[in-house]
Amino acid sequence: MKINTFSPEKQDYLQILTNIANAPKTLDCYGTLPETRRPSVAIIGTRKPTAYGREITHQLAYELALRSVVVVSGLALGVDGIAHRGALEAGGTTIAVLGCGLPRIYPSAHKGLSEEIVGKGGAILSEYARDEEARPHYFLERNRIVSGLADAIIITEAAAKSGTLNTAAHALEQGKEIFVVPGNITSPLSAGCNALLKQGATPITSYTDVLERIAPDTLQPQASLALGSTPLETEIIQLLQAGTRDGDALLQKTGAGSSEFATTLTMLEIAGTIRSLGANQWTLR
Repeated sequence: MKINTFSPEKQDYLQILTNIANAPKTLDCYGTLPETRRPSVAIIGTRKPTAYGREITHQLAYELALRSVVVVSGLALGVDGIAHRGALEAGGTTIAVLGCGLPRIYPSAHKGLSEEIVGKGGAILSEYARDEEARPHYFLERNRIVSGLADAIIITEAAAKSGTLNTAAHALEQGKEIFVVPGNITSPLSAGCNALLKQGATPITSYTDVLERIAPDTLQPQASLALGSTPLETEIIQLLQAGTRDGDALLQKTGAGSSEFATTLTMLEIAGTIRSLGANQWTLR
């Protein structure tokens, strides 16, 4: 693992950090940083997202990365990891900011993800001494860098007491716009998001809400959704597009036989048209 050290003052993409409070003097970097400034969004949230949180996090990261927006997050379990993976699946660039010193990777469960981020042209950043262990207060400190690198922040799911809200506080201090996914008012994992909305955060219902603010030139009319190769595939796609996610509900609405339905789902998944959310829940890619 080759680690490079950059001064934000001397690296175009990182120069935005010179404007934040307690700006880092140097950052260790594993991987490749964009050579010039590009539109960037931080996507953050709970470590234990619901199926809804997982779906919307992946969708936003994927759609933004597909349009050359750099996705920044903290490599944590949950929303962070899903955001990084969504960006990678879109063939985009993603950057992770650690709460430990390189070459350590925390959490260790995301070592493979970190290697994929680097292997696909992204970067892992740390302001801490080489091989420094992760410490609780480091994660709060690094949050200012996560928000500082971004042009806007997206919070997909967060409880009332969450480290995510610490990042939101840094973002407000830095003058960044905070986009929040509205959540079910009965869900504890949406309490933090809904509180931010009450305080004036911007609700987000589509990736275009963000692009309109930070990169309007990238907005293009969406192509029509491709139809399936069989009538049943097309029907399943249309049902998913209309909001049906449950596999049993899809089976019932199509009226197909169980064997034919299962085979068709498998073919759509292999083709990359749909993906599983787990627990027999499905969504379009």
